[in-house]
Amino acid sequence: MSGAAQSGAAAGPAPKGVLGFWMCTALVVGNIIGMGIFLLPAGLAPYGFNATIGWVITLAGCLVLARVFARLARDFPRAEGPFIYMRDQFGEGVAFMTLWCYWVSLWITNATLAVGVVGYAVALVPGFALVSTSVAAVALVWLFVGISLLGARTGGGVQVATTVLKLVPMVVVIALGAWWLLTEPASYTRQLPTTPVTLKDTMAASTIALFAMLGLESATVPAGQVHDPGRTIPRATLAGTLIAAVVYIIVSTIPMLLIPQAELAQSSAPFVTLLERQLGEGNGRWLALFVIISGLGALNGWTLLTGELTRTMAAHGVMPALFARCNRHGAPVTALIVIGVLASAMVLMSTSKSLVQGFVFLTTLVTAANLPLYLGCSLALVVIWRKRGLVAVRGLLPLGLLGAAYAVFAIIGIGTESLLWALALAAAGLPVYWAMRWRRARDAAGMPVAPA
Repeated sequence: MSGAAQSGAAAGPAPKGVLGFWMCTALVVGNIIGMGIFLLPAGLAPYGFNATIGWVITLAGCLVLARVFARLARDFPRAEGPFIYMRDQFGEGVAFMTLWCYWVSLWITNATLAVGVVGYAVALVPGFALVSTSVAAVALVWLFVGISLLGARTGGGVQVATTVLKLVPMVVVIALGAWWLLTEPASYTRQLPTTPVTLKDTMAASTIALFAMLGLESATVPAGQVHDPGRTIPRATLAGTLIAAVVYIIVSTIPMLLIPQAELAQSSAPFVTLLERQLGEGNGRWLALFVIISGLGALNGWTLLTGELTRTMAAHGVMPALFARCNRHGAPVTALIVIGVLASAMVLMSTSKSLVQGFVFLTTLVTAANLPLYLGCSLALVVIWRKRGLVAVRGLLPLGLLGAAYAVFAIIGIGTESLLWALALAAAGLPVYWAMRWRRARDAAGMPVAPA
């Protein structure tokens, strides 16, 4: 680590061991169940039953990826998350490029969540439509930057509370869906989608659905602040992913079967639309409150993660040392402020599209930026298998290959445009990496270096 990085981190080290099993599980569930499940029914509506098949593929693939991250956390309990997993197996350059794309995806996710929350706020309070969507979304971004500045323990407490509350609308939708199935089963066959099932559409729908499952790696990112990480992170990763998977597979098909395909595609709040169609006008509005809480909880969790990832990369000398400096609460101040600025800019860029179009655009961009991390961590298991031998790492090779195969499937399904966006994001990080290597080389040679 460079001297600059060391001095930056020393300005206020992050506290250790403040996140336990329940906070980590809430971080996984809370980040997975954000706004994706509540807005994606509209984005997936044009795909018809291709979306249902895509969901099954996505959930199976994500359970494999959860096992990948759980295994890495168990085998490297002292590592500070994915950056170290990647660096130790592939070198610093590959680790930086992979985590750079992931880092970009995090603050884009914050913008996506803020836009989604605003959409449901309009459904809850129609008068809220008079407020500029971009202004409201930017205000939300900065609200949770402020919460993260109070430290990981505060952010973790907010995460637990919002995770419990966000499960309320899921339980309501599942319970009402079961009630309608028992009392009026014909309602599930009146609005069947007519889109033909094709491999191309299934792959595209699966990739869009993957956005709703992003976050399964959440417990590994703040590994430096997790209590007993070798035990806590694997358990929280698997438990959180399983909870989210069970909820998703049930609730994802209910709106598609009960709302006409064209109407669903135009809805900015699909679950509100569902309840108002089935129970009468105005009965779905209260549900939007819990959906908003869900989005706010995810925005809280992703802001916390983005700050921790930025701090980790800065502490290891691949981002400016200033980003590693923490306040008295152990929060990376400069990193969080930069994240707020970048997320705000992305919000303003997405407002040129309709709410649903803007949401789908951001989801595909975020998914594309996450895939290098999923592919890299899966391949890291293959490299570990080669290094350690067959006996010591039983089951490691098939797990790594399955994770890599799913990541490649998603890369193919995401399409050329989104793939090019991911490559552009990676290329944008090259000047940063080269600049940081140059600074470290000068520092190692004993030459004066300007403050980061």
